[in-house]
Amino acid sequence: MFLTLPTLLTWARIVAIPLIVGVFYLDLSRAHQNLFATVLFIVVALTDWLDGWLARRLNQTSSFGAFLDPVADKFLVCSALLVLLKLGRVEDFVALVIIGREIAISALREWMAQIGASRSVAVHMVGKLKTTVQMIAIPFLLYDGRLFGLIPTLAWGTWLIYAAVVLTIWSMVYYLQKALPEIRAKAR
Repeated sequence: MFLTLPTLLTWARIVAIPLIVGVFYLDLSRAHQNLFATVLFIVVALTDWLDGWLARRLNQTSSFGAFLDPVADKFLVCSALLVLLKLGRVEDFVALVIIGREIAISALREWMAQIGASRSVAVHMVGKLKTTVQMIAIPFLLYDGRLFGLIPTLAWGTWLIYAAVVLTIWSMVYYLQKALPEIRAKAR
């Protein structure tokens, strides 16, 4: 369970986070730092899709993998947001909303599992869409240049990260609404 190929890819996503952050401490031009961090992020983000596909394809799904995969995603997104915050490429409130939601929903899921109601806060399409938009926005923001000499990635990344904020709030409200009946029932 700990050393299946899908789980190793998930662990690799966690281990790669210091590499993405560390690129910005190397003695390189900002353009090279941006490029290397972007490429690393994209490669690492693609392992999210790959590990899930391999787990299903190789019949190596596990409860540990189901736990570790979203944790790796959250670490990756949160660390990238903190780097972008330090670089001045995202606003404070963007990082606060996204990171705060991740903490709140993780805590909600843990609590719902403890009361035997984890199905009510199972991953929903709006949560998956939020993650997808974040995983597209972040490389645009990390790159901070003109892609193919045409696409201003900072502008596109900014719009996408704002869309991610809207989806983040929407998904949090959705999960809280799903959990509320269970919370009320257990409070009695």
